Amino acid sequence: MQVVAVDIGGTHARFAIAEVENGRVVSLGEPMTQKTAEHASLQTAWEAFAESRGGTLPPAAAISVASPITGDMIRLTNNPWIIRPSLIPERLNAPAYTIINDFGAVGHAVAQLPHSDFDHLCGPDEPLPAEGVTTVCGPGTGLGVAQVFKIAERYHVLPTEGGHVDYAPLDGIEDAIVKRLRKTFTRVSTERICAGPAITAIYETLAELEGRAVPSRDDKTVWTEALEGTDSIALAALDRFCLALGAVAGDLALAHGANGVVIAGGLGLRIKDRLLSSGFAQRFVAKGRFQSLMAGIPVKLITHPQPGLFGAAAAFAQEHT
Repeated sequence: MQVVAVDIGGTHARFAIAEVENGRVVSLGEPMTQKTAEHASLQTAWEAFAESRGGTLPPAAAISVASPITGDMIRLTNNPWIIRPSLIPERLNAPAYTIINDFGAVGHAVAQLPHSDFDHLCGPDEPLPAEGVTTVCGPGTGLGVAQVFKIAERYHVLPTEGGHVDYAPLDGIEDAIVKRLRKTFTRVSTERICAGPAITAIYETLAELEGRAVPSRDDKTVWTEALEGTDSIALAALDRFCLALGAVAGDLALAHGANGVVIAGGLGLRIKDRLLSSGFAQRFVAKGRFQSLMAGIPVKLITHPQPGLFGAAAAFAQEHT
């Protein structure tokens, strides 16, 4: 069965044709990426994708959305589109459809992708366990968190808001970062430290601790300087980011009772080498009396180029085939 897979974020919407059967994704076609700002709605972007394929699409939709899925009016966080699920059959000519939170889709991708689509970060160098709980977390604009519960060749995905739990600083520098953020946010959640925009606050705190003038830089600039190694404070901020992400990923694994962990998202891929060479692994296992337990958990990085599209198709397959 063919289905149109759609992955909608704040800036881009990606479309592809997927083949699904027996609850799984068989194949995923070449994606088409469109800027959301260039379309008035999901329907007009859908029509543009249809036109690119000769005017017709399968009457089935698998849609991943960067927003909580509640009620019949979905407002995207960084995108003016409004999606009403009840109108999908009529507006998209898709009587069979699935709509899922974007990180829920990533959870489905984690459950169905082969071992070859994951790189090893730390812990035992072995595939993710076939049964039990896998914690999935992904730093991006925010910090996405989900659980994948696998049992007897079946699985369930549980999207969560784990990125909004309180952040626990582990040393004096992190105390300073939290103190700086608290002036703006009062309550400092994990995604204030472990999401893409957080690099700016980390950078500014480190510059202040050095007694340097705190320059005004946006997060994209700091990330570029860190990854290119052109600014020593930006590079130190990246190291701090990796330390914090390791600690948070470990906390989530403990809270979920996980026996596997996956780091997801484009930012994770960009900082892969730094994760491997930083203190990420040491912070992940540094859980006091549970250090030996944590050391036995394999931690992976998902490398599939389109986990959102693949996961949306996987979610549709689970529901409809």
